[in-house]
Amino acid sequence: MLSLIVFLPLAAAVALAAARGLPDAVARWAWLGVTGAELVLVGVLVAGYDTPADGGLAWEERLRWIPSVNSSYHVGVDGLSLPLVALTAVVFCACAGYSLKEGRRPRALAALFLFLQSTCMGLFAAQDLILFFLFFDLSIVGMYFAIAGWGHGGAARSALKFFLYTFLGSLALLVGFIGLYLAADPHTFDIPQLVAAAPLADDAVAGAWVLGAVLLGLAVKTPTVPFHTWLPPAHTDASAIGSAVLAGILLKMGTYGFVRIAMPAMPEAWQAWAWVILTVGVVSVLYGALVALAQSDVKRMIAYTSVNHMGYVLVAVGAAGLVAEGAEARELAVTGAVTQMVSHGLITAALFLLAGVLHDRTGSYAMADYGGLAAPAPRYAGFFAVAAFASLGLPGFSGFVAEFQIFAGSIGATWFAVLAVPGILVTAALFLRAYQRLFTGPTTGRAEGFPDLRPRELVPVGVLLLLSLLIGVLPWPLLDLIAPAAETVVGLVSR
Repeated sequence: MLSLIVFLPLAAAVALAAARGLPDAVARWAWLGVTGAELVLVGVLVAGYDTPADGGLAWEERLRWIPSVNSSYHVGVDGLSLPLVALTAVVFCACAGYSLKEGRRPRALAALFLFLQSTCMGLFAAQDLILFFLFFDLSIVGMYFAIAGWGHGGAARSALKFFLYTFLGSLALLVGFIGLYLAADPHTFDIPQLVAAAPLADDAVAGAWVLGAVLLGLAVKTPTVPFHTWLPPAHTDASAIGSAVLAGILLKMGTYGFVRIAMPAMPEAWQAWAWVILTVGVVSVLYGALVALAQSDVKRMIAYTSVNHMGYVLVAVGAAGLVAEGAEARELAVTGAVTQMVSHGLITAALFLLAGVLHDRTGSYAMADYGGLAAPAPRYAGFFAVAAFASLGLPGFSGFVAEFQIFAGSIGATWFAVLAVPGILVTAALFLRAYQRLFTGPTTGRAEGFPDLRPRELVPVGVLLLLSLLIGVLPWPLLDLIAPAAETVVGLVSR
């Protein structure tokens, strides 16, 4: 079942790439059909999931792969990965629906994004470091072509910068994985075995170097300050769906790696680095929000809010390493971190799709080019307002549930986390400022005659925001899924 979910999009991508004479409309609808089937399969997976009594994996599969280094095709899901698998299915389906009128090489675009979907599904299901690294690197390749091939402006330069930065990070990640492999006895790349053994627990120096390499690789992909500089140009020049997938899914590969690999496999090193991670998280929260406030380009503004929101995740996982404090607070922080990954994926994907509407209509993201958009495009104004309030953490949306848990848990572990709280105020200011400039006042500039949201734009964005609302109003199904796995991670870090 899990392998079918991982490889169905890849099989469809190969079929679409080979079908050279396929009409564009058929290719677009086939893409939507495959992502819809993936959504149904993931729904079955979620409905049939029951937290294992031993806190292990569900839907686990293992096949012989590279026996010379004790690496296997090992996949499985738990409360950390299943929410992200579901998020991946939702975001890619929304992007396929948004692209039903895409006129630029739609068959190639569909094949590329189906390939990307397989890499994302595979990474979140991977339980072997080599398998994790394989999908991690393939996602970089896929996103490079998505930006360079369907972006605009300086897309080629931005795609190159994205590739070089993130590929350099992946090399550091590989060095860290090799260090874990060599420290294990017997040598293995199997993640559950490495987590159980914690092979670097008795070697503080080696543990610090290996964790440093892993953190560098994951921090570049997240991205955190100061490794974030590839993000704004990549988002600005990518297509709407490219930005939605990059922010909604690919950034989560870094934060997921923290809770899946770095924290439980190297607990003593994580404890030693906890204050550094927490400090970098606070800086990312404040820096991302303040720089976003200074932007005049709406897409760059949204891009910098990703640095801000991923900073909250770092604050939470850093606080989880302060083992001198209560376990309950740290468990709450980790639960909030995973909830934030899901929430950010839904809300920011919606915001980037909405930003794409501006470029599709007028070719500009500059706020100064618009004014009074609410008059000609009331539906667009309403959806942007909902997305903005959801992103700033208004109660009733998933962002509030995530950030409340992060701050309650992190401040419960250390009062230092209070320094990140002003980030919420700055985020509110930047979204309200952007909304005023774009939508209020007299209709001016490119806002005149601006067409309102069409069904292919309205439905995908509406579904993403509706899911954020549902999580905000009824969070317990998601939290019940995440909490046992968060408790397990905190217990492993506290060893």
